[in-house]
Amino acid sequence: MPSLRQILAAHAPVLLIDAASTRVQAGWLANGELTTARWTTSDEDTGVGLFTSLAALGVEIDAVGAFVFCDGPGSVLGIRTCAMALRTWNVLKARPMFTYCSLAVVAQGLGRPDVGVVADARRELWHHFTFRGTLRRVPVGELSGELVMPENFRHWSQPPASVTSVPYSLAELLPRVIDADLFHPTDAPDAFLHEEPSYVTWTPKIHRAPSAT
Repeated sequence: MPSLRQILAAHAPVLLIDAASTRVQAGWLANGELTTARWTTSDEDTGVGLFTSLAALGVEIDAVGAFVFCDGPGSVLGIRTCAMALRTWNVLKARPMFTYCSLAVVAQGLGRPDVGVVADARRELWHHFTFRGTLRRVPVGELSGELVMPENFRHWSQPPASVTSVPYSLAELLPRVIDADLFHPTDAPDAFLHEEPSYVTWTPKIHRAPSAT
């Protein structure tokens, strides 16, 4: 897995987009020095906020050398909207694409093995990631220790009482993790899934009136 520094060295300029939270974040990373990166955010729906962010950055898609985007956990609709845009742009002009895990970036930025970074996985399950750990789904009753959740992440069930909020600002986080191996190449960007969905087979039957007796 390459680091962000390696991606920038090989492919800059890089467009980074993240809609894991309720806030769209976009960054134009022109070279390996993140001090020169330009960032913008939008609180609009991703389908609008993504493109207003690109307009604010003044980015021409043809000039992008590679794309980096967050595949989750987070807002599945926002993430899939970004993935659809990436697929479309790459049909027009093929370029390398890389994904990263939102919770891994936060955990690496904190650098504390004793802290769990969590996000709602629905049905009383929570995504859980620790520094040097792996991404797991954990029942809410099994969460323990110090827990943090990135700000502006949606949740559908009541968070554990011990959870505190931490900033989810890529402009601040990425310089801390620029050399961490957190990025995965992909040719089919999509929202992260712990497992592929399974479906129950249903055999349709024609409804008939009850037989006369």
